[in-house]
Amino acid sequence: MSNDFMGQSENTISEAGCLYIVATPIGNIEDISTRAVNMLKQVDLIAAEDTRHSQRLCQHYAISTPMISLHDHNEEARIQQLATKLDNGQSIALISDAGTPLISDPGFKLVRELRLKGYKVSPIPGPSAIITALSVAGLPTDSFSFFGFLPAKSGSRKQKYQSLANREETLVFYESSHRIMASLEDALTIFGSRQAVIARELTKNYETILSGDLQQLLETLETDHNQTKGEFVLMISGAARAESVNSVDSESLLKELLVELPPNKASKIVAKITGKNKKELYNLALELKAK
Repeated sequence: MSNDFMGQSENTISEAGCLYIVATPIGNIEDISTRAVNMLKQVDLIAAEDTRHSQRLCQHYAISTPMISLHDHNEEARIQQLATKLDNGQSIALISDAGTPLISDPGFKLVRELRLKGYKVSPIPGPSAIITALSVAGLPTDSFSFFGFLPAKSGSRKQKYQSLANREETLVFYESSHRIMASLEDALTIFGSRQAVIARELTKNYETILSGDLQQLLETLETDHNQTKGEFVLMISGAARAESVNSVDSESLLKELLVELPPNKASKIVAKITGKNKKELYNLALELKAK
């Protein structure tokens, strides 16, 4: 393996005055990289979403770095405080309660402001509930969209689902234990019998991956209340692709357009709609015009 791929050693902080975005486990405490552990030990300060929650991780890996809180309610107030520490040559690690920070977690405002001010922000990659769930879902992953937590109220949640009803990519959401049943009911109302997957308590003792159409998933949760407990990633298959535009009857379309347009312009429009060869369509247009 080349030195270029390996990069420099993390035995020492690579550059002072940097904010490191450090991914931590989403459940199983062993799902953290050696690099992430080393970085948490070496930085001058850890900014954690919940310091009490993160203490367990730090104790497990003998991380004694000082820690302060950074959450939705104090993030803006922390920005200047942390910028001052960076100015003084200190390095800081940002962690969330679980997974990769900023993914439906605090930190967006901090990272945005520090980058705008020219500070270095560097990722230490690792676990993410979204990617972990998609990797075992068996749904298309060449294209997917993540929408975070769904609205708490049914009316707003249905509106959200309805706005996504024609999207063709896999739809990914976070959902809580006390709303998963209602969320599935609303999804069934809007999407019908689409295929979906629920990933529950990923990497934890009671990890469960359930798949089927939305009706089947709802029935499973109704008959097994244990499946409604924990943290969920809900994935719903996208809308079926609309009928290909290539199936449009090119000759019929040309006939209609030639009533109002010259052959050159009519053939350009049909080529754009169907993706067919413009020259061939132009020749067909001339034949139709001559009849």
